[in-house]
Amino acid sequence: MVADNKGKKPKLSDNIDDDEQIDSDLIHSIEKLQEVQDELEKINEKASDEVLEVEQKYNEVRKPVYEKRSDIIKSIPDFWLTAFLSHPVLSDLLNEEDQKIFKHLTSLEVEDFKDMKSGYSITFNFMPNRYFDDTKLTKAFTFLDDGTTKITATPIKWKEGMGVPNGVTHEKNGNKRPHEEDRFFPSIFFVVFINTLNSVDKKTVDLILYLKWTFWCSFFGWFSETQQKDDIEDISDEVAELIKEDLWTNPLTYFNNDADEEEFDGDEEENGSDDSEEDEGN
Repeated sequence: MVADNKGKKPKLSDNIDDDEQIDSDLIHSIEKLQEVQDELEKINEKASDEVLEVEQKYNEVRKPVYEKRSDIIKSIPDFWLTAFLSHPVLSDLLNEEDQKIFKHLTSLEVEDFKDMKSGYSITFNFMPNRYFDDTKLTKAFTFLDDGTTKITATPIKWKEGMGVPNGVTHEKNGNKRPHEEDRFFPSIFFVVFINTLNSVDKKTVDLILYLKWTFWCSFFGWFSETQQKDDIEDISDEVAELIKEDLWTNPLTYFNNDADEEEFDGDEEENGSDDSEEDEGN
């Protein structure tokens, strides 16, 4: 009898019942898991709202301190020009003419919109100068509900003989715009040069190359870039993000050129560590 029982195959109906039980248990577990996940989402949303409230509070606390910092910076000649030129990425946006214009830059302001979620603006304040009539140039980034970003910028009112048509700074008194081939060779040299820098990550290389092809003739071409394109959306935002999250938060680091030294020291230590590991492996 025992042998006969061992030889019997389970009925098909038994397998179906087992499968249905497994499916039912699985569905029940997934439903329970979803309930827990929903609970976590509610906690995360509440946490985000509370963090935002704290950020809004301290944004107001920081304002007078930023104003105090701005007043001190105004007493330091060429502060923002020096800070920009010391930045490993932003420095490549300034040509010689831009540097002359930046000597008239008195202050830089980054301001989040009141709710902090809908966007921010970056404002450059200039002394009266021979290049344009504006004393204030602003570029604003508005985050829309559909996930896109609306970008608006001050149209620059260039004075007679000055201008940045298609992102190219030049004086109009007899000087010709550079030919495409003239623009091509510096860019090719730059591509070769940047690919030799081991300390620059791929994302930064991509960003710099994009900037060189788009704005390399003038930083002020950035103000004319107000249309988002699918293939450059992330990079276009990152230009402003570098100013907002990196340069603006502590410009003194770049003015003192401390950032490059720290990065260089870090790369040396990392390379030294890699070399020692290779030696140990050998």
